[in-house]
Amino acid sequence: MEVLKEKVEEEEAAEREAEAEQAARRAAEKEREDVILTREDLIDLEQKLSEIEVHIPEVPASFTKSVIDTSTLPASYRTNTAKEQLLLQVADNFARQYAHLCPDREPLFLHPLNECDVPKFVSTTIRPTLMPYPELYNWDTCAEFVSDFLTMVPLLSPISLPEYLFSPTSVLKHQKGNCFDFSILLCSFLIGAGYDAYCVSGYASQDICSMDLTREVCPLLKKSKEVIEEKEKVVPKKYTIKPPRDLRSKFELAQIAKKEEEIRAAEEKKRKEEEERQLELDKPPPDPMHGLRIHAWVLVLSGRREVPESFFIDPFTARSYSTQDEHFLGIESLWNHKNYWVNMQDCWNGCKDLTFDLGDPVRWEFLLLGTDKPYLSLFETQEEEDLADEDDIENLDKEDEEKNFDMPGSWVEQISISPRDFETRCPQGRKVIQYKQAKLEKWTPYLNGNGLVSRLTIYENVDCRKVVEVKEWYKNREDLLEMRQVDKVSNWTTEYFKPGHFLALRVHTYKTMIPETDRTMEFYHTARVDGLVKRSETPRSMTEYYEGRPDFLVYRHVDYGVRTKKFSLNSADTNPRPMLKITERFNRNLEKLADDDVAERIFMVADERIQLRYHCRNDCITTSKREFQKRNDVDNKGNKIIMTPDMCISYEVEPREHTKKLLFQYELMMDLKNEEKLSKHQVWESEMEVLEILKVREEEEDTHNLTISIYDTKRNEKSKEQREALERQAQEEHMRQVEAELDYLAPFLVQLPPGEKLTRWQALRLKDECLNDFKQRLIDKANLIQARFEKETQELQKKQQWYQENQVTMTVEDEEAYLTYCSQAMFRIRILEQRLNRHKELAPQKYLALEEKLYRDPRLIEYLKVFV
Repeated sequence: MEVLKEKVEEEEAAEREAEAEQAARRAAEKEREDVILTREDLIDLEQKLSEIEVHIPEVPASFTKSVIDTSTLPASYRTNTAKEQLLLQVADNFARQYAHLCPDREPLFLHPLNECDVPKFVSTTIRPTLMPYPELYNWDTCAEFVSDFLTMVPLLSPISLPEYLFSPTSVLKHQKGNCFDFSILLCSFLIGAGYDAYCVSGYASQDICSMDLTREVCPLLKKSKEVIEEKEKVVPKKYTIKPPRDLRSKFELAQIAKKEEEIRAAEEKKRKEEEERQLELDKPPPDPMHGLRIHAWVLVLSGRREVPESFFIDPFTARSYSTQDEHFLGIESLWNHKNYWVNMQDCWNGCKDLTFDLGDPVRWEFLLLGTDKPYLSLFETQEEEDLADEDDIENLDKEDEEKNFDMPGSWVEQISISPRDFETRCPQGRKVIQYKQAKLEKWTPYLNGNGLVSRLTIYENVDCRKVVEVKEWYKNREDLLEMRQVDKVSNWTTEYFKPGHFLALRVHTYKTMIPETDRTMEFYHTARVDGLVKRSETPRSMTEYYEGRPDFLVYRHVDYGVRTKKFSLNSADTNPRPMLKITERFNRNLEKLADDDVAERIFMVADERIQLRYHCRNDCITTSKREFQKRNDVDNKGNKIIMTPDMCISYEVEPREHTKKLLFQYELMMDLKNEEKLSKHQVWESEMEVLEILKVREEEEDTHNLTISIYDTKRNEKSKEQREALERQAQEEHMRQVEAELDYLAPFLVQLPPGEKLTRWQALRLKDECLNDFKQRLIDKANLIQARFEKETQELQKKQQWYQENQVTMTVEDEEAYLTYCSQAMFRIRILEQRLNRHKELAPQKYLALEEKLYRDPRLIEYLKVFV
């Protein structure tokens, strides 16, 4: 039995070893397969990971009660007055009645907590304020300032009203807020500016609530509608040349028109399909909370400030919308600084069917009776109104007066914006807005060293990867650069300048700043002497347009040839481009005959020919022409060349005798040669001017200095120095006044023993010593002025004597220096003479004034009263 057990155990062990070997082989094969699969999976994983883009979300700016320092806030922020407490009770009563009558409606936004955890009615949070900045007087610029100045903070819950509503002063201080904070601040500014504005609490789309403008076109890219001017129908004249008969086949023309119409219809259909497809792509994804997202905005009613039609303002984006816009889905309530209204109209169709007649108690339920909106009449006809009892009406009026309750004043402190904050506008001086296929960046002035204040980047697609065009706006630059537009596709750069540049440059379009390349320059021609309006340049030509010149030149075109190669350091100056042809055109000069007034002049420099074309007469259909063949004045042997008829080919509408003479033609050709030299010189000056402009523009771009107003005391160093000089001068004047008020008897009282009482003899001696000392100082001052006067006079006499001795051998520079010295010396002598005469007049008066002060001095008056 034991042998059998051992055999069985050996067989089982062998089977286990065989199974283990098979398992090991399978595991090894699986590992090899896993290694192969792992490599393939890694490659696939790397490809998928490379396609994934990680967008780091922007952390929303937090603006809670904890960031506000409430210890420095006024008492009106921390407590409620008796009238405000009564208003809160009225609001609670109104809310209970509203909840009872409209149980399916959401709670009203009546009295949220402020930053001090004190409930405040929303109407008293509005503080109407007219700011001292002209830009905040109109609604559009005011809304733009609020949008730029504040940073958007989303609501804690998109479907719940906020628990807190901070004061506009705290919102301005921290430059953050939600939609209700934005609306309260904007409404305060608009009411202060005279608009009939209201804060609205309602519902809006997701794009409006989240300030998402990625589906909106940038306002800077919207093209204004061009008004097509209707051309006046030209009445055909009685005697006109009839056009030739149209001998084309009408059937063929009809077939061609039919095919063109089919092509246009197909293109129009394709365009509409593309627009529909684009609209489908631009539609936002379905929002599960559509119609539930709470938002606040501003309503401006028509009437005041010449507003023709009521409209909405989104405070986040400063954009205006119609009251029927589909982005606004409903209104719960609205309020201003005087009253609170609840919307009783159905908003199943958004705000499209709402009527904003706040005096209609059926559509708008108001909180307080004291409203400036007219109420609708309670009587339908005049007959029913006559039937009303007068006593009952008087009783109703008395009851209304007793129940009437005016809105308390705003608890918010006076709103103020410092000039520095108003200039900075954006938080930290920079703001970025993402639009559809565009990105707008804003900076505060002087933040960038080159004066850049705004940049618009336009992309090719919605993914915003490839840049198509960049527009930049500048301010306060010394070179008066206002805008730069860069086309990234064609590499064209266009610069726009404001008037006042010393080169009178208005527009500069170029690809590169290298000379003799494609570029166009436009100028303010009224600021130039030559009246140049535009100059276009290519490597082989240059064209100029003029306006308002006395010689009636309006156009000049120059064709250049290939420059011959010369080795020099500055090839542009020593090796200019050869001129092949110069074409000039002139306007009509009414002081000349049409046959003598040149319309076009062409200098064929390479062919040595000159072509003239004259203006057309009113009674002719052709113009006179002349062509001159230039020849040298002398031949190779030195013989003078005589004018021959073949050197001038002319055509005249009405031939004249004096124009056929060779003398007339010779004199005209000589004048044209001189004109050709002048034209070449003007072209050379234009080339030099282009080089100078390019050099100046490169220097301006390297330095890009900014101008600073003299009223900007923080940035203007000169103004700062002047202010400091004025302060020093005022301080010195104050010190002089203090010195003038010093005790004039102190130097003489020091000589007496301290504590000893004065005697009459001592008082008289003090008076005499003080007067004698003052008299001596007056005399010394007069002697000093007299000595300076005599010194200047003697030096002038010596200089005059030297001039008499060296007058013959003097140069022009020495004579000019002598005259300058004489002028300055005479000026100093006159000043000294005036000072001496004035001192002689005022010295006796000063002496008498001091004597009178001594007699009235309280320390000497009892001893000197006998002499008064």
